[in-house]
Amino acid sequence: MGRYWRLLYHFLFTLLLLWETPAFSASTKTVIADGHYVMADGDTLANAEEKVLQRAQRNAVEEAGLYLESTFHDVEKELGGKSTQTSSLEIRTIAAAVTETEILESKRSFELGRPIFFVRIRATVDMGSLAEAIRRFQSNQQLTQHFHRLQQENHHLRAQIQELQQQPIGVRMLAIDPNGKPASYQQARTILETALHTSNLRDKLQLSTDAATLDDHYADPLIVRGQTYLQLVSLAFSQRGQTSDYADYLDKAKIDFDRAIALDAKNVWAWVGKGNVFTWLKQLDKAAEAYEQVPSLDPFADIARQPLIGIYTTQARRQADAKSWRQALATLKKLLNPQTPESWIPDQIEAYILRSEIYLKLNQPEQAIEDLSTVIRVDPTNTAALVTRAKLYKARLQGWLAKEDLDRACVIGSVQACEQLP
Repeated sequence: MGRYWRLLYHFLFTLLLLWETPAFSASTKTVIADGHYVMADGDTLANAEEKVLQRAQRNAVEEAGLYLESTFHDVEKELGGKSTQTSSLEIRTIAAAVTETEILESKRSFELGRPIFFVRIRATVDMGSLAEAIRRFQSNQQLTQHFHRLQQENHHLRAQIQELQQQPIGVRMLAIDPNGKPASYQQARTILETALHTSNLRDKLQLSTDAATLDDHYADPLIVRGQTYLQLVSLAFSQRGQTSDYADYLDKAKIDFDRAIALDAKNVWAWVGKGNVFTWLKQLDKAAEAYEQVPSLDPFADIARQPLIGIYTTQARRQADAKSWRQALATLKKLLNPQTPESWIPDQIEAYILRSEIYLKLNQPEQAIEDLSTVIRVDPTNTAALVTRAKLYKARLQGWLAKEDLDRACVIGSVQACEQLP
């Protein structure tokens, strides 16, 4: 973790200490704030209007007394030659803080050929909800970093499997402060911090066990231990191990994630872990149920989106193979909707192609063309989509569009497309 994030966490923790007083947690403020936004090349009108409103809401939060610049984490992505930026914590804190928004004035103008959006709002800001959002972000960020660290250290950990199988982890006897949770919680946090940064799996399991023993109401040690057990499952599987070689790890991981959910049902990483366990057990319906909890708890937590894409697409494929077309469409609708962020569409190409095939079975060529166009937009080299769309254009007597698709596919290298050209 870099110096910036250490300072950020220190800043957030200090804020939380201040915010957790009863007087502050009940505080709300109503403020009037403005927002301006210059429309970018890749924006739609709806996106631009959403962004100008977010900026006004952000200004309202700052006007109420919280300066979000200190908590930004900007992520830049490039897709199709276009660059976009998102500030996940900014959006999350705004969503948590602004409980009511009334638009007082809205207008558009032009400058140097670009639309400029303006909005003035009256916003009610709930500082207590904001504190909870930042607390969860801090906890989730640590668990996210631990999860990715385990993935990156994969090749260093394989040698530890046999040692762990031969020497089971026990529970040390720890002296727990009789005065109650605060001291034990701080001790548990300190131990867990050490566990998060150790690469030795045996030590990681022991330290997270110690932290869980010190404070049995603290969910994070259980999640860290559960993640570690799942890493052992992955390592055993990569070595072509039998299911019996890692079944015990799966059982222990499931117990840890279930306990974490019982302690904190809003912890997205506990639900992700439970979904991962069911995925390993090939119980995809139960895995989907667990993963589906994540976006309902935190719409900006994308960690469950990738496994859900795989599960829904697999389920829809099976339903389509059984000719349950409507059921397959209902499954795919959970994935393919207007609210899906643009950056995730490349991961959903298989689902779009499958849905276009189903639309063709149902004699709905317009919808099929729309899905194929989405595929081609994010993957211009997809010759199968180009050839299929060309066939549909021909059937609609749009020969020039069909020829354009076949030309593109032929240039890319599709023999089938070249053979169909005049």
